[in-house]
Amino acid sequence: MLRWLRGWFKKKRIGAGLPYLRRSPEMGRSRFLKARFKDPHASVVLGPGMRRELGYRLYLPSGSSGRDSLQLIVMLHGCRQDSLSFAEGTRMNALAEECRCAVLYPEQSKHSNPLRCWNWFDSASLAGQGEAALIARLINQVTERRPIDPRRVYVVGMSAGGAMACILSVRHSRLFAACVIHSGMMYGAACSPMQALAAMRSGPSAASIDNARRLVREAGESEVAIPTLVIHGDSDATVNPVNADRIIEQLRARAEYVDPSAGALSASDERRIDSGGRTYRQRDYTQQGRTVLRKVVVEGLGHAWSGGDAQYEFNDAAGPDAGRLTLDFVTRYRREINPIASRTLKEQERASIESGGA
Repeated sequence: MLRWLRGWFKKKRIGAGLPYLRRSPEMGRSRFLKARFKDPHASVVLGPGMRRELGYRLYLPSGSSGRDSLQLIVMLHGCRQDSLSFAEGTRMNALAEECRCAVLYPEQSKHSNPLRCWNWFDSASLAGQGEAALIARLINQVTERRPIDPRRVYVVGMSAGGAMACILSVRHSRLFAACVIHSGMMYGAACSPMQALAAMRSGPSAASIDNARRLVREAGESEVAIPTLVIHGDSDATVNPVNADRIIEQLRARAEYVDPSAGALSASDERRIDSGGRTYRQRDYTQQGRTVLRKVVVEGLGHAWSGGDAQYEFNDAAGPDAGRLTLDFVTRYRREINPIASRTLKEQERASIESGGA
């Protein structure tokens, strides 16, 4: 009888599953993947066989699997940074491990900009096309192919990445539940490299603000006001802190324009908060009891990610930790998904691509 049982076990290969059990701890480790996104729509505009590509890195927390429904933080780096240095400097992967978030780091190429700046002043991006559309399509692909909850996708940017995050929050707002702009620029602050430099030094001109107001109102299909956190150092000599005020003013007006029935936004008293590092000032803007905007001004901070790893350029080790401020803010929000509206938006995007708008 015992001999028969041994033979039966061998035939059924009962032990074949054991190696999978031994590998399970390894499979449960966090992953930091590097890949390239090839835009399937680009050949329609650029010609047969020609594609636009975007490098990126994707962090998936330990234990994640296809059955999960993870939050996704989209991190847009600044000039003279890449996806790896931005990830290391902000320490966002470690924070994402704590809260079980996935983190997507799109990477600008030197071919598109020698300093790896996102071209936030480019007319195509300002219209929601160009690099803005490329990033949006990457986000869509990652959301569809990975275990991501599409209701909890957040966009975060530093400097030029902050300016691009602002564009995405206006032109592709239905992708995101919340936004964070660190040391960035308002949407439409400039329409050329020369204007961009002037706006960074002194803030956008009156003419640029008027033009941006027109552009905002043209963004008809994307009219959703996204809760946004604006962080800026009051000693920033690269991007004048006045730009934080312009972002708040723009997004405040936009929120009131998008939903006039909700009434005007109310500004709270400014609070001065001791972070254990640098002190920061915080003011919230609410609409019907909901925080729509938050401005954080960090005293003594230059042009750097607050609370980052100072081994990497454009990071300041003193607090507050911008990563924690980011997660504390954005993870409170989820976006509503209307299947019919979602199909309509995809049809509109397809029509724009076929007409050469990408």
